[in-house]
Amino acid sequence: MITLAHGNGGRYMRELIRDIFAKHFGGIDATADAALLPPFAGEAMFTADGFIVDPLEFPGGDIGSLAVHGTVNDLAVSGATPRWLAVSCFIEEGFEIARLERIAVNMGRTARECGVAVVAGDTKVLPRGHGGGLYLSVAGIGTRNPGAPPGLGSIKPGDAILVSGTLGDHGTAILLARHEFGLHGDLRSDAASVVKFTLVAEAFAGLRFMRDPTRGGIATVTNEIAQATRCRVTLDETRLPLHEQVRGICDMLGYDPLYLACEGRVVAVIDPVQAPALLAAWRALPGGERAAIVGQITAGRAHVVLRTALGGERILDELEDDPLPRIC
Repeated sequence: MITLAHGNGGRYMRELIRDIFAKHFGGIDATADAALLPPFAGEAMFTADGFIVDPLEFPGGDIGSLAVHGTVNDLAVSGATPRWLAVSCFIEEGFEIARLERIAVNMGRTARECGVAVVAGDTKVLPRGHGGGLYLSVAGIGTRNPGAPPGLGSIKPGDAILVSGTLGDHGTAILLARHEFGLHGDLRSDAASVVKFTLVAEAFAGLRFMRDPTRGGIATVTNEIAQATRCRVTLDETRLPLHEQVRGICDMLGYDPLYLACEGRVVAVIDPVQAPALLAAWRALPGGERAAIVGQITAGRAHVVLRTALGGERILDELEDDPLPRIC
């Protein structure tokens, strides 16, 4: 079990860092206070994120793999190639060391699969009852790619909106893993690296913008687009890719899947002429089989409208309450 002594800077802390984090992350020098990065050409991009998911382990991943994917994806949709990570662990007293090592193993494996190195970190221990078992804070550095999207300011009326796969999978998988409503299913989180999708998209000169729809889902991303561009965003309900389990569970419990988090998807805005080619390229990638063109930017009042399957319209307001806390 983790004790307060594991965070006091002494022998127990040194052994914890050496035998779990440095051992499984591979790139950490436990004797140094800072990591020396190798020289690289081009511009650096930097991001940081925190992770407080409950439960810590869920179908399709755990807090460790989620933290790597989440940080890598923030860099990828910004037009960077992820390179290095720094991880800070906030561990509650009483946490099982075997469980911590299991998460560290998965985190190290995921980092290697994503082509990033964990080169620095920190460990703190919270008194029993002052935390949720384990929290992670991750900072990431990447190098900017030549095809990085110009950003929200480049979006124009007529542009198309694409998603790289099904929506709401992560949020729904976490909901099922909590066993709060007596529901069961085999749905897995979509948590994964999106680098292969972003690199393909960056080859298109008409690419305007990319974002990963995490907290708040695609409804939040499109509201951000509407507010920044002062344009109307229209989504077509019949084109939105949803797993049947996601649709069914949300119908039963009153959740809107468009506000639920994804952790391995990309929302892209692109010139409408190039949208079909990007769609075909995404669908040719593993995991992109259900990519879809789901909407369009048009001139008009700055809000998000869902065109329903029945032919009506409803406004997707900006998220206010958190429908599922502690999902990422």
